[in-house]
Amino acid sequence: MTGFRLAHFTVAILLALVALAITALPATAGAAPAWAPASEATIHPGVQTETKGSGQCTSNFIFTRGTDTYIGQAAHCSGTGAATETDGCDAASLPLGTKVEIEGASRPGSLDYNSWLAMQAAGESRPEACAYNDFALVKIDPADVDKVNPSIPSFGGPTGVGTSSTGEQVYTYGNSSLRMGITLLSPKTGATVERTPGGWSYSVYTVTPGVPGDSGSAFLNASGQALGVLSTVAIAPLAGSNGVGDIGKELDYARSHGFDGLVLEDGTEPFMGASADPTIDATPPESTITKAPRKLKLKGTKKTAKATFEFKADDPAATLECKLDARSFAPCTSPKTVKLKKGRHTFSVRATDSLGNVEPTPATKTVKVKKAKKR
Repeated sequence: MTGFRLAHFTVAILLALVALAITALPATAGAAPAWAPASEATIHPGVQTETKGSGQCTSNFIFTRGTDTYIGQAAHCSGTGAATETDGCDAASLPLGTKVEIEGASRPGSLDYNSWLAMQAAGESRPEACAYNDFALVKIDPADVDKVNPSIPSFGGPTGVGTSSTGEQVYTYGNSSLRMGITLLSPKTGATVERTPGGWSYSVYTVTPGVPGDSGSAFLNASGQALGVLSTVAIAPLAGSNGVGDIGKELDYARSHGFDGLVLEDGTEPFMGASADPTIDATPPESTITKAPRKLKLKGTKKTAKATFEFKADDPAATLECKLDARSFAPCTSPKTVKLKKGRHTFSVRATDSLGNVEPTPATKTVKVKKAKKR
């Protein structure tokens, strides 16, 4: 063989070896699996998870990291303490590697990340993070990945990750066994009532609040973006509301504590919102202040004057909340009497219907209080 032919033969062999090596490489990190059709998938957001040694929860979103696929649940779903132990910086949890049964899967998954354990390992002390970072990842066995679809049942989406403002519509899918298998009770809509100062959690009202077993379920905002994870059922200060951890902050924490490259997967089904179920009424109620003083005078040595407000909602079944100036809204009934100091004051009323729809623009009245002139 001549030198020329030998050189060409050697190059051909090298090219063949390179091509073989490339085909043997694993899939690109972050590449999404080929999802099962939404109508056929047995594993999707909303299926039940049961952590061995802890209890039942509802899953939230589907995640990937490299070639691994995960389903999310709340961190407290693997907690070993009482239901009231919700401070993730000191509450006990089952260890990573604990087996988790996933509804629709042929094999159990494994607990691969838990925000409570991550915070304790990092010495986390920020109050909001400790109270509301309630997120865990269960690795789905490779044998079951072809059964997965990331779409939220009934509503579609998610379409990325986002936040929510007061009064904004939210959507969720709870699947507790306490619902007795009645699927009509699973898709719910509601509204955001408030967000914590640090942005770690939202208080939301929904038609039929979350119940035990719904913990960990997904919430979407009005645009169909992933909003959060159901964490708590509140008794005070907003009775019957649900605490929803901000998934954006929970993801950022996971990525900076050993789970870099984690991706929340979009649904394959378009977000439909309330239009997915025509029986869902997304129209908020409207309140009206029917009687209020415009001006008040401080007489003699008095430093406050009493102002009485009367108000109502166009929905007789709606609940009403009031606030004065920059204070927070609190439940109230008409009439409402308040004491006002000298200056300008704004009294506000908002209504929330039985479906959790919150009036986006409260009714307001401004009252001016001044000192009475001496005669």
